Amino acid sequence: MLITQILHSDCVKVPVENKDKESVITELIDILDAKGFFTNRDAVLEAVLTRERTQSTGIGAGMAIPHGKSSETKELVMAIGIANKPIEFESIDGKPVKIIFLLVSPTTQTGLHIQALAAISRLMMDAEFKTKLENATSADEVYELFSESEND
Repeated sequence: MLITQILHSDCVKVPVENKDKESVITELIDILDAKGFFTNRDAVLEAVLTRERTQSTGIGAGMAIPHGKSSETKELVMAIGIANKPIEFESIDGKPVKIIFLLVSPTTQTGLHIQALAAISRLMMDAEFKTKLENATSADEVYELFSESEND
């Protein structure tokens, strides 16, 4: 799976405006909702926040991948936020995050969701790519990083 198959360039926010986990998740949900990806924004937000309350999606190394499933979306969608200052996310390594990947998929889709998580994980193991992403200053720069990585 290619990240650019599910990430639209206008679904990237650099920097995110909010400074806490729940508000940043809401900010990214609102970006996707504004693009018309959801039939019920509140239900999607609740699905992601419920998943987050079950176990933090702060995966360590300054990254979080909040995600959820909802019948209020017809396809797997993604938004990315980059924070200027790290945000407390109750990560498994106890460190705050700068990079937030939000994924929402239909309740009927499992495979694509898992493929997207794997694709993100593979890219983020590349220290040079991760550093460039953390230091990106615009949404276009973030999207271009993903496009270039997929064309190598």
